[in-house]
Amino acid sequence: MSGESLTIKTPDGSFTAYVARPTAANAPAVVVIQEIFGVNAVMREITDGLAGQGYLAICPDLFWRIEPGIDITDHSEAEWKRAFELFNAFDVDAGLKDIQATIDAARADPGCNGKVGSVGFCLGGLLAYLTATRTDVDAAVAYYGVGIDKHLTETVSHPLLMHVAAEDGFVPKEAQAAIHAVLDANPKVEIHDYPGRDHAFARPGGEHYDAGDARKAGERSLAFFKAKLG
Repeated sequence: MSGESLTIKTPDGSFTAYVARPTAANAPAVVVIQEIFGVNAVMREITDGLAGQGYLAICPDLFWRIEPGIDITDHSEAEWKRAFELFNAFDVDAGLKDIQATIDAARADPGCNGKVGSVGFCLGGLLAYLTATRTDVDAAVAYYGVGIDKHLTETVSHPLLMHVAAEDGFVPKEAQAAIHAVLDANPKVEIHDYPGRDHAFARPGGEHYDAGDARKAGERSLAFFKAKLG
């Protein structure tokens, strides 16, 4: 396993992605979809961890259209301010095109066996949900996605696992209820609620990090990918 940089070309320009490779020469791939802090140490650690579990893991720089190479933390007021500026400037539709380009690049990689999943957190959680509605991803995992309730008219056509923080400050109870009302009956969707947990409970070092539920969500995600991607 080693971290490397990959350049992905699109009709709008090129962007980079952080790549971590497993020891196996041929493996399923997982696209890691960033939070609002860019491809930072937390995202790279998640990418490395997936490679350690046997996946070709790729984390694309989805803020490249605004500013390439964003790498900030949640540890200062200035960084939070910048993160929300990026969140507000982000074009979701363009981001989904970039994710599809990343999925295509993963499938074209000699180290990929053709199966590609996605996992996203926060903003990335919304984007992971949308990969299950708009892309040809084989399976998607969404952690505390923000704004999913605004996209519930879209058809989930690929297997989707969702982790919902019951006390999420960015996902109100009404939004959570709407998600359950629409998606609970969908056989392609599996939703887990985490009572007492706030947004980003799985972000190491974050204000709301909970080691127990982060581990539980991680184990569920890996079991899901094993079942859907092999």
